Amino acid sequence: MKATLQRVIDRAATEGLLDVAYTTTDSPFGTLLLATTPRGVVRIGMPSQNAEELLEDLSARVSPRVLEAPAQLDEVRRELDLYFEGRLRDFDIPLDWSLSKDFRRKVLRAIERIPYGQTRSYTQMARSAGNERAVRAAGSACGSNPIPIVVPCHRVLRTSGALGGYGGGLPMKEALLKLEGSLDASPSG
Repeated sequence: MKATLQRVIDRAATEGLLDVAYTTTDSPFGTLLLATTPRGVVRIGMPSQNAEELLEDLSARVSPRVLEAPAQLDEVRRELDLYFEGRLRDFDIPLDWSLSKDFRRKVLRAIERIPYGQTRSYTQMARSAGNERAVRAAGSACGSNPIPIVVPCHRVLRTSGALGGYGGGLPMKEALLKLEGSLDASPSG
């Protein structure tokens, strides 16, 4: 049965019928939902998020052709495992930005460039995206980040150095910053 299902998935991918492949993976924080398109990773769902709702959102916003296809996400799982083990500093997986538009996408692209072990402020992210006064919008972009961890919005702090918010919860944000050795760092750059 498993081999037959894999052949169906492989054929769907070969014939261009697999628009969104997804799987789940364990992390130190709980189960993550991973989704990819032919362009790259489009979604990482946090343990606190409802996987069914995330898949429905992908079906509505990307394509209704969503299929569980774990093998399509092997490299993503491998890099996340290495990152959580402290052995990977820079992700090298393609990303699909289609769930983020306009200013939010600019903010997330700026966040993607924050080096491992460093932090930035919401104000710095707004400035990097072209509107220094849009601090709340920068915070909103962080809060709606469809590709957390890989697009490291956990590295964005309040100007005071306080953690601010995080979609995975503050304990997760704190743990990720500790992993990277930047918890006590004030926003730099």
